[in-house]
Amino acid sequence: MKECFIQSTESTFKIQPWEDSYKHLVAGFTTKNGGVSQGCFSSFNVGLHVNDSDNHVVKNRELLAKEINYPITKWVCSEQVHGNNVVKVTKDDRGKGVTDYNSGIPGTDGFYTNEENVLLTSCYADCVPLYFLEPTKKYIGLAHAGWKGTVGNIGGILINKWLTEENMNVENIQVVIGPSIGNCCYEVDDFVMNKVQDAFSNNLPPFILTDLPNGKYSLDLKEANKQLLIQAGIPKENILVTSYCTSCNPNTFFSHRRDEGKTGRMMSFIGWRI
Repeated sequence: MKECFIQSTESTFKIQPWEDSYKHLVAGFTTKNGGVSQGCFSSFNVGLHVNDSDNHVVKNRELLAKEINYPITKWVCSEQVHGNNVVKVTKDDRGKGVTDYNSGIPGTDGFYTNEENVLLTSCYADCVPLYFLEPTKKYIGLAHAGWKGTVGNIGGILINKWLTEENMNVENIQVVIGPSIGNCCYEVDDFVMNKVQDAFSNNLPPFILTDLPNGKYSLDLKEANKQLLIQAGIPKENILVTSYCTSCNPNTFFSHRRDEGKTGRMMSFIGWRI
């Protein structure tokens, strides 16, 4: 399958199929390169919550804003807590969490909007970025799905809101699953394995969990999210999945697990320009 994330600069990937198909849509993911952060945050850390210099992070965000032509005054950020809370945002939320983490939308790992000139953003260092698009009504959304958000079915919750509160046709919804840790690098224990089993009512699709010789399991978070989205009604042909593993690519991505917690964050972003 053709890769849906194409590196456009040292610092960013874009979702090529979406940007090619929909004029004025901006959608992508950052790398670890091209910024001003130092040490374990070198160099394009865009996370304000990892004990990097706030000045460096804001400078990196300003560099990203210039690169994608989307001023930080129009961004929306949230306090990510590995939950499954999803909220609708508007232009009134622009600027929240952009230069001060504590001013972000509280306790929220998923959000969406149908307004132009609003850039949704979320930070990552192995968790799964989920991107949502309904082009006929111009709705966009993001969800941050680590294993907790995945078993909490954050993607399915966002889809359900679109179907029940925004009166969408599920056939029109498209989803992209972005760079995250792959099953090649992600080992989990019985506690997590049982939570994943519960998320699928003990009817786990193949290949999501694989037994390892050490008594642990390899977990495919991308596939788990894909299968939960299909269960939520999204046609499988409407879901694109990247091949990139954040842990396998130390020259391109930060990875919380690979870097033993001392690392920066990448950013997913999506928005409509006027």
